[in-house]
Amino acid sequence: MASSSPAQRAHVPIPPEPGGRSLTQEANEPPVPIHIVTEPLQLPADFLNPSPDKKLVIGFDCEGVDLCRNGKLCIMQIAFSNAIYLVDVIEGGAMLMKACKPALESNYITKVIHDCKRDSEALYFQFGIRLHNVVDTQIAYSLIEEQEGRRRPLDDYISFVSLLADPRYCGISYDEKEEVRVLMRQDPKFWTYRPMTELMIRAAADDVRFLLYLYHKLMGKLNQRSLWHLAVRGALYCRCLCCMNDTDFADWPTVPPIPDNLKLGDQCPDEEILSVLDVPPGKMGRVIGRKGASILAIKEACNAEILIGGAKGPPDKIFVIGPVKEVRKAEAILRGRMTDY
Repeated sequence: MASSSPAQRAHVPIPPEPGGRSLTQEANEPPVPIHIVTEPLQLPADFLNPSPDKKLVIGFDCEGVDLCRNGKLCIMQIAFSNAIYLVDVIEGGAMLMKACKPALESNYITKVIHDCKRDSEALYFQFGIRLHNVVDTQIAYSLIEEQEGRRRPLDDYISFVSLLADPRYCGISYDEKEEVRVLMRQDPKFWTYRPMTELMIRAAADDVRFLLYLYHKLMGKLNQRSLWHLAVRGALYCRCLCCMNDTDFADWPTVPPIPDNLKLGDQCPDEEILSVLDVPPGKMGRVIGRKGASILAIKEACNAEILIGGAKGPPDKIFVIGPVKEVRKAEAILRGRMTDY
């Protein structure tokens, strides 16, 4: 493991109990080291060599320029309970990412992430990595809300900043996130500069330092049914922007089956699937509707998640996730909207 310079080591805050106010390090808490990684051997051996005897749970995130299939992945953040590793993709290149591939695809390492879709897409198209076994905190939050009888609007996904601010989970303010976003808008190449500045190091570490804390808070609230939904939707969201047609699914790990204990009685959940639809040229606007009104109406009618590539692409695909019957219903409505008058 490489030694860390002062810029590579930083005080890493421990999340306060609900009601805390900031990301600052408590005076009585020891700092957690932040390591910049440019070579595989600088990463923990347990990460590089996944094993059923040493299962891990890590915080995970990616930073880059226009992060998607066509963008540039620059940094991959990995948080352990005792250290944060910033994998420098620019300096380490394909060899470093090849060494990380077994861990990122492993069923023995749980990757805790907030909104996995674009990160997974970038890993797949830029490095051939099929991100697997994720716990997506955005999905977990929505499942808890639904489980407790509160449903957010279908087009309203909780941001990482808002999740951290929720007093039920962390109750902390993450104002620095917006400061970095402003810098990225001013200079889209923000994450490409080397050596990394102290601001870059701190900002990258901040995006993963609380994920393990959130993981334990969220998992403690989920019932068995919601835990299965979390695993299935995490798997489907990881591949949704990577599969260009239904035959591509065979290249990905099997989606978790319905557990036997949930099959009892008449409350057995429905199997959930991902469907990929091709949109004919010139029809996407009609499918989306003004300000997304058509997509929202279909979501409400079908109880299915409908995703489009948007500006980052793919521009001619629609991805539908949900129970089989609801997905088929959404497919029929969507195809109807694509049909000429």
